[in-house]
Amino acid sequence: MIPRYARPDMTALWEAESRFSIWLEIETHALDAMVKLGIVPEDAAKAVREKGGFDVDRIDEIEREVKHDVIAFLTSLSEHVGPEARFVHQGMTSSDVLDTCFNVQLVRASDILLKDMDALLAALKKRAMEHKMTATIGRSHGIHAEPTTFGLKLAQAYAEFDRCRDRLVAARKEIATCAISGAVGTFANIDPSVEEHVAEAMGLEVEPVSTQVIPRDRHAMFFSTLGVIASSMERLAVEVRHLQRTEVLEAEEYFSEGQKGSSAMPHKRNPILTENLTGLARLVRGMSVPAMENVALWHERDISHSSVERMIGPDATITLDFALVRLTNVVENLLVYPERMQANLDKLGGLVHSQRVLLALTQAGVSREDAYRLVQRNAMPVWRGEGQFLDLLKADEDVILSDDALEALFDLGYHFKHVDTIFARVFGPE
Repeated sequence: MIPRYARPDMTALWEAESRFSIWLEIETHALDAMVKLGIVPEDAAKAVREKGGFDVDRIDEIEREVKHDVIAFLTSLSEHVGPEARFVHQGMTSSDVLDTCFNVQLVRASDILLKDMDALLAALKKRAMEHKMTATIGRSHGIHAEPTTFGLKLAQAYAEFDRCRDRLVAARKEIATCAISGAVGTFANIDPSVEEHVAEAMGLEVEPVSTQVIPRDRHAMFFSTLGVIASSMERLAVEVRHLQRTEVLEAEEYFSEGQKGSSAMPHKRNPILTENLTGLARLVRGMSVPAMENVALWHERDISHSSVERMIGPDATITLDFALVRLTNVVENLLVYPERMQANLDKLGGLVHSQRVLLALTQAGVSREDAYRLVQRNAMPVWRGEGQFLDLLKADEDVILSDDALEALFDLGYHFKHVDTIFARVFGPE
């Protein structure tokens, strides 16, 4: 991942130093368990704990010769520890270290992402409360439909990301497994208690059945969850982009002092952050497909998944971490224009109340078909700019409602009588 779209805490998790440190943790915990079984002398485990170390450059140098990263690591480790290093990795296979480490990294990445989502949820809730009753037009197919509030738009986003958070918690739990089971997962040369000890020490659960590798359906679920979060992120970003269009301009990204929008047109204020988020969402979502394709491995194990995970592990989590923080910043600093929202509400001359008129006519005894025809007959001229909807209805002799009854149907507040109910469902009772 390029530095432009990366934050230091998540990036550090995927650096070589961090990865080899986790490998060393796994090997050390396994040694401790073997000491309890009487397989490894205490002096050997002590030597690894006290002198255990590695050199990243040296590992890279060894790997260029042996073409095997775990062997290169073990060789570097032995150069630090000495003769006692012969007890390291007893009965284990490379995937025991690689898969357990990968899951540790994904768990720790999840914890960072959960903090990101908490910050986003807090920002959404604050702005939703701020604009709880800010009237705006609701749109379907991009066309004016009926009134809603800007707070409800943000409450919907909050509810969606709250669901995403629950999914990430579940995905974190599913990925938090450990496998120290040997060559084909049969524990032929290592006791299951070693796996149990390592799992507990690393904050993981034991993988019930591993075939040298941890089943990749877990990882498919994890990266698919990241893809869903990215899709929800894009949905909110696209909404902001639409609201910032010149013809709409009901809300826009914060434009800082000295910021430039275009190299050619000095007047431009472009939604660059949410456009950027739309692109980043595509990347994260795209990584879910190779994760699902990793599920089908040959027999007990092949390494067709390995190259994929070396890329999507860091790239998906680093990208989503950056994007969630950017989206939080957009929400926190979003410029909202209630007057423009009201102006857009009024743009269609009252047509947003057409359903109320339709229903009132049916309540007055008009068939639904005739009521629809009457309302549409008076609505179409308004679309052409030929008058106000209420005036045309009052002038239509076939519309049997009184002027007072018609005027009452054009009350904007009518549409917001259940906003409190919806907010209570989303945020709980105040």
